Amino acid sequence: MLTALMLTAALQADLRPDLGWMSGYWLSCEGGREVAETWSTPRVNLMAGTSITVRDGRVGWELSRIAPTGPEAGAPLAYFAHPEGQTPTTFPVIESAPSRVVFQQAAHDFPQRVIYERDGDVLNARIEGEINGEARAIRWRFQKAELNARCPA
Repeated sequence: MLTALMLTAALQADLRPDLGWMSGYWLSCEGGREVAETWSTPRVNLMAGTSITVRDGRVGWELSRIAPTGPEAGAPLAYFAHPEGQTPTTFPVIESAPSRVVFQQAAHDFPQRVIYERDGDVLNARIEGEINGEARAIRWRFQKAELNARCPA
């Protein structure tokens, strides 16, 4: 019984990672698009995020937050995505490491997983899942940047 309680406590701790390594302003200038993503520092287990994508003279946006999934103490964290004002989708944490986190919502159409990994001044982000039974992934390689920096023209 004690082993099961210890395992449960360890699992819950992994589902409430310190994601301060994601905070900051991040810029990707690849694939003919400019993507700026900003994450606040964690405050009482809440991080607020914004993403703005510019491509071919069009702009897209998303508001996000990483927060506990419920009001109870010890609730696991989740990524709450609000793309362009749509109904939010909740992706609970399923895996974490010191500079990596994976969120998943298997019932969502696409994506089913949201993954962030940091390597120095690079933040790699990936969404992945299936569309019509075929595996798909979209990747971004963000560089740490000064607030409101833009891609070269």
